[in-house]
Amino acid sequence: MRIERRPILVEENDFPRNMSSTLQRVFMSRHVSSVQQLDYRLPHLLRPEPLFDLQAAACILADAIMAGEKILIVGDFDADGATSTSLGILALEAMGADAPDYLVPNRFEFGYGLTPEIVEVAKVKSPAVLVTVDNGIASIDGVLAAKSYGMKVVVTDHHLPSDTLPAADAIVNPNHPECAFPSKNLAGVGVIFYVMTALRAELNRRNWFVDQHIPEPKMADYLDLVALGTVADVVPLDANNRILVQQGLKRIQAGQARAGILALLEVGNRDYSRLKASDLGFVVGPRLNAAGRLDDMSIGIECLLAVHPYQARQYAQQLDQFNRERKAIESDMKEQAELVLASLLDDEQEMPNGMCFYDADWHQGVIGILASRMKEKCHRPVIAFARVGEDELKGSARSISGVHIRDALDLLAKRYPQLLSKFGGHAMAAGMTIRESHYDAFRLAFDAIITEWVTPEQLEAAIFTDGALSAEDFSLSFAEQVRLSGPWGQAFPEPSFDGVFDVLQQRIVGEKHLKLMVREPNSGIMLDAISFFVDLEKWPNELASQVRLVYKLDINEFRGQRNLQLLVDYLEPV
Repeated sequence: MRIERRPILVEENDFPRNMSSTLQRVFMSRHVSSVQQLDYRLPHLLRPEPLFDLQAAACILADAIMAGEKILIVGDFDADGATSTSLGILALEAMGADAPDYLVPNRFEFGYGLTPEIVEVAKVKSPAVLVTVDNGIASIDGVLAAKSYGMKVVVTDHHLPSDTLPAADAIVNPNHPECAFPSKNLAGVGVIFYVMTALRAELNRRNWFVDQHIPEPKMADYLDLVALGTVADVVPLDANNRILVQQGLKRIQAGQARAGILALLEVGNRDYSRLKASDLGFVVGPRLNAAGRLDDMSIGIECLLAVHPYQARQYAQQLDQFNRERKAIESDMKEQAELVLASLLDDEQEMPNGMCFYDADWHQGVIGILASRMKEKCHRPVIAFARVGEDELKGSARSISGVHIRDALDLLAKRYPQLLSKFGGHAMAAGMTIRESHYDAFRLAFDAIITEWVTPEQLEAAIFTDGALSAEDFSLSFAEQVRLSGPWGQAFPEPSFDGVFDVLQQRIVGEKHLKLMVREPNSGIMLDAISFFVDLEKWPNELASQVRLVYKLDINEFRGQRNLQLLVDYLEPV
C-alpha cells in the first residue's frame, strides 16, 4: 500500500485569516479556494434552464395533469431509482396529477430499464405519459414499444448515452450530447428534481395552482430524497451536488424528512440530528438497495412514500432484514471469490489486469457488491457474473481511478461484437449481459483491453491523505469543524490524515475490530483509535510498539460523554 499526500490544486485562496491552516489545505486540495465556494444555500443552485428538453418535458407533464391523464413512472431497482420514483410520485400528487402511479422492473424477471417487456406490463395501467427515472437513455426498443401504443415518453436519466438515442418525446439528461447544463454529475434523483421544478414553473405560468385552489408545492420539501439518492448512487459531489446534499441533510437533521428515511435511520441506530452524508451511503442506502437486490424495490419505495411513522417503521424493519440476508449472501460469495484468487496466486500465475469472477450459484442481486469488494482486494477493474438464464450471464463491473469502465466495454463491443449482448453504465461502474458460452472469450478480451489501458502505477493500491495533524488539531472543536465543513463524499472526500503513533494498548472488540490506545510521539497526546474488520491473523500485534495510521477524526458519544476518536482506514507496524 502506497500512502500519498493529496496535492494542493489551487495556487491562491481567499479564506479568512481565522480559518484553520489545516482546513485551508484540505479545501485547496479539493479545488476550493474561497468561502463563497462553500456557501451551500439554495440560491446558489444551478438554474435548470440549460437542461436539454427540460421545457418540453415540463409541457408534456403539465398537459397531462391539466387533462386528467394517467402518468406512470418507470423506475430503477436501486436507491437512486427508489428516491427518484418516490420524488416523482410525491411531486406529481402535490401538483394535482390524477393518481400518478409507478412501476419498477423486478431485476429477476425483467432486468434493467424500460424494455419492451416492461412496456407490456405498463400498458395494462393505460398511461398517457410514461416517465422514466434513473433509466431510459439506452432504452431504444422500449421507447419504440411505448410509442407504438400511443404513449408519450419522457426520459429522465443521468447515465452516459450511446451513439443512438431513444426516440422519446423529451430526454432530460445532463450527459445528453446537446445538453449545456454545467454539472454532468447529477444523480437520477437530481434530474427528476429539476424536471419537477420546471413542471411547477410551467403550471404556475398557466395559473393552474390558483385556478384549482392547490397550494404551490415547495420543492425544498423533497431535498431529503435528493440527498439520499445522490449520496447512495456515489456520484461525484461537485459544487451543485453538495448544495443538494447539504440542504437535504439539514432537513433530515431537523426531523423534517420522510417518515421512511427517519425509520431507516432508526433501524440503523443513527441519530438523525447528528446525521452525516456518509450515514446516507452506509446506513440508509444499503437497506434500500437490499430490497432491489433480493426481492422487489417497491418495498423500498413504499417505505419512502409512507406517511405514518408506524407504517414506515414496518417497511424499514423489513428492509433491514433484507439487508441482513444480503450481507450473509455477500459473505459466502466473497469467500468463494477469494478462494479463486488464492488458487490463482498459489499456482504462481500472473494476476490478470482485468479480473472476472463467476460462479453458477451466485446471486445476481449481489454481484455488484462482490465486484466492489474484489476490486478493493485486487486493485484492478473487476466484473462479477451470475447466471440469469439458459446460456445467459449478467455482469456487474467496478473500476479503479483512471480506467473508464463503460468506455472499456464500448471498445470491447466494437472489437468483438459477438461477445456483449448489452451493456451500460458510468466511468466507475457498469452492467452487462453476455452468453455463458462466451465467458472465457470475454474474460480474455476484457483483460487484454485493460492491459492496454493501465500503467503499473495505476495497479498499485494507494491511499491519499491530507497530511499530518498538528497537536492543536487533535481536539473536539477541530473534529467538529471538519464534520460541519461537509458534505463529504465521492470526489470530495472526507479529510483523512496520517502519522506515526506509539501503541499503548490494543485489543479486539466486536469479534473483528481492533481498539487501540495510541500516543502522538511529539506532543504526548493520548488518543483512542479503532480499525474495523482487521485481519485477525495480523492483529493484535504485540510486537508493534509503533504504527503508521491513516485516519479520520471522529467524535465518539457514549452516555453523554464526547471524546475524540481516530477512525483508522489503514494501519501498518513501523
